[in-house]
Amino acid sequence: MQALVLTSFAAPMTIEHLPVPQPGPGQVLVRIAASGVNPLDTKIAAGTAPHARPRLPAILGIDVAGTVAALGDGVTTFHVGATVYGMAGGIGGIQGSLAEYGVFDAALLAPVPESLSLREAAALPLVFITAWEGLMDRAHVQAGDTVLVHGGAGGVGHMAVQLAVAQGATVFATGSAASRDTIEAMGARFIDYRTSTVDGYVAEHTGGMGFDIVYDTVGGATLDASFKAARLHGGHVVSCLGWGTFDLSALTARAASYSGVFTLLPLLSGQGHARHGAILREANKLIDAGKLRVRLDARRFGLRTAHDAHAAQLDGSARGKLVVDVAD
Repeated sequence: MQALVLTSFAAPMTIEHLPVPQPGPGQVLVRIAASGVNPLDTKIAAGTAPHARPRLPAILGIDVAGTVAALGDGVTTFHVGATVYGMAGGIGGIQGSLAEYGVFDAALLAPVPESLSLREAAALPLVFITAWEGLMDRAHVQAGDTVLVHGGAGGVGHMAVQLAVAQGATVFATGSAASRDTIEAMGARFIDYRTSTVDGYVAEHTGGMGFDIVYDTVGGATLDASFKAARLHGGHVVSCLGWGTFDLSALTARAASYSGVFTLLPLLSGQGHARHGAILREANKLIDAGKLRVRLDARRFGLRTAHDAHAAQLDGSARGKLVVDVAD
């Protein structure tokens, strides 16, 4: 098979011809159709993501969609020929999806809904799982909650907005003026982070009380701002980018709480794989109900031009999730 291999950090990946791997117990061999591109992929390639525990040489690509080509012993959830998707590799020494074939733990995968293309499926796993773990598993969002999503048009952000709306929450989302239409089309109320202050939008939209749930997908100063936006007496701040040092005094003063989301943990620890597969099956229900869509960048990339997809992720030109078409 052909695979795109990273042999040195901050250096170009190269096409190599490798043996097709064979599935072990509990695993499936997937003929890969598409590989989703995430900001984390570019950080791993640059050598700036030690938390992902990359091991060189590495085949990157965390998100995968394709067709089951062979089953390992004990796999009964899928059949040869089934289309599957998942967040299944590309970190911690596990082969990723920038290759024609890959062996993945069946528990990490879910069937691709009929209404979803394989390109769309490849764009969805990491961002949806991250949104679900924050809103559902940590913050327990429910109907009637007020939810603020920072970065509402981004990868995780646009999943979090749609998920909160689907649960019956009243949703607000920050973004630039250019993202207003996207945010409002998903059912959220737009807040321009460049022209608004935390005190201003908390006063305008919550009467100064704060939001029940604040989901930070940006990190840094935005997470500090999130602590000031949480509801008095029990607000909950969630972040998927809580790396760094932060001042918790504003959170404490509001008697609010904080939860971190580390979506990579099942892959890195080898524990909890089935939870990720189950979360993607919840995504399937929302997709089938017409309550969840993934935004795709219209540009097309292949294995030999995957570096261009990484460049587009880095330069901020992406308008939706970027996908590499592995299968011609």
